[in-house]
Amino acid sequence: MNRREFLKGAAVMGMGATAWGCALRRGLEDPRVGKAWDGWRPGHFQIHVIYTGVAESLFLVFPDGTTMLLDCGDHPACKRGKLAVPILPDQSRHAGEWVARYVLRANPHGRDVDYMMLSHYHSDHGGQLKFNAGDAPNGKYKLSGFGQAMEYLTFRRAIDRAWPTFDDPLPMPDSYDSGIIVQMREVYRELERRGTKVERFRLEKGSDQIRPLRGDAPDFRVVPLCANGRILHPDGHVEDVMKPLIEARKLKSVNENTLSLGMRFEYGPFRFYTAGDYSHHQVLPDGSVFEAEAAMARVCGPCQVAKVDHHGHHSMPPALVQALRSRVYVACIWDQLHMTRDTMRNLDNARNYPGERLIFPCIFPKERQLEDQAEPWLPHVEPTTFDGAHVVVDVPPGGKTYALYALEARDESMKVRAAYHFDSEEA
Repeated sequence: MNRREFLKGAAVMGMGATAWGCALRRGLEDPRVGKAWDGWRPGHFQIHVIYTGVAESLFLVFPDGTTMLLDCGDHPACKRGKLAVPILPDQSRHAGEWVARYVLRANPHGRDVDYMMLSHYHSDHGGQLKFNAGDAPNGKYKLSGFGQAMEYLTFRRAIDRAWPTFDDPLPMPDSYDSGIIVQMREVYRELERRGTKVERFRLEKGSDQIRPLRGDAPDFRVVPLCANGRILHPDGHVEDVMKPLIEARKLKSVNENTLSLGMRFEYGPFRFYTAGDYSHHQVLPDGSVFEAEAAMARVCGPCQVAKVDHHGHHSMPPALVQALRSRVYVACIWDQLHMTRDTMRNLDNARNYPGERLIFPCIFPKERQLEDQAEPWLPHVEPTTFDGAHVVVDVPPGGKTYALYALEARDESMKVRAAYHFDSEEA
């Protein structure tokens, strides 16, 4: 039995072993492995990373039961030929419906979702006009991404980075990214008609914009980190990291990824980092380098679990990995070019962070396994995610421990394929 076969066997049995090992609870039999996911329990904070093969979507349940759908895209990744990854469970439905069906299985409140949030205006995060399941009932938007999910789900509040003007820091043309601005403008109008409150993301210290709405949740809070090319420092001042670049280059448009919304979710000692596609690397005329994620490294703080920026496509530079010090990385993948080798090497490099780590992509297709079979980081990729899995982070009351679960994505059984257990306070 080789090393990878051992890891896969340990994961399936729920032993929770990696090559590094000590931060994981070895030999712990998890009763969920091999059974259908049994849902949220009061007092637990859960993060569901939903795999579709064409888009990014996260569903979160706060300790009091408050829920959030963070991104829900639809994107013609299936037309990428050899670069495409499997669409799961299959291509009979668009991603917005698959996501909604997952939420209906995982949500303790059925159709009712408290928050929906679009991290930035890219179709793989929000939907679009050109790739869709048809027209909405009122004919004003398409059944794509959020526009499709809201036919199955109801939302109490919607949060957007630049609503209602879509011009921060620069105006966005209606033609951008297959019409996502037109799509989201009409989606928000429809949501308002249905009674949903739509508001702009507030990047400010102590913001309670995103908070528990259904009860008490001691030691839980959401800390804003970035929005519209700006980052929020712990002392409360906001740094506009994009403004010098815009002025120096007299830009008419900017990299939308760098405008993503980012947050740190805190529950006791547990921390989770997510920032959409936040990334941008550019050599300036004077030879210096603008690196957006290096700016993020100044404010993110250590987090036990981090969602990889920009699907792992040339992202997560050493400065950010050093700042996050994460034991677990989760990633939303819809392309063979995601989780590029430079990203994987940064995540795995012990010089960036000497501690243990485990990488949970939602898929790592066989083509990449063959190409990267000699890479030293490959054994640190959770093997039960190779052929497609949803990933669930489960944090029990108090946040002193947390668990990672891989759930079957090839069908809707929600079968638990692997389980890993961690202590939040271990170095």
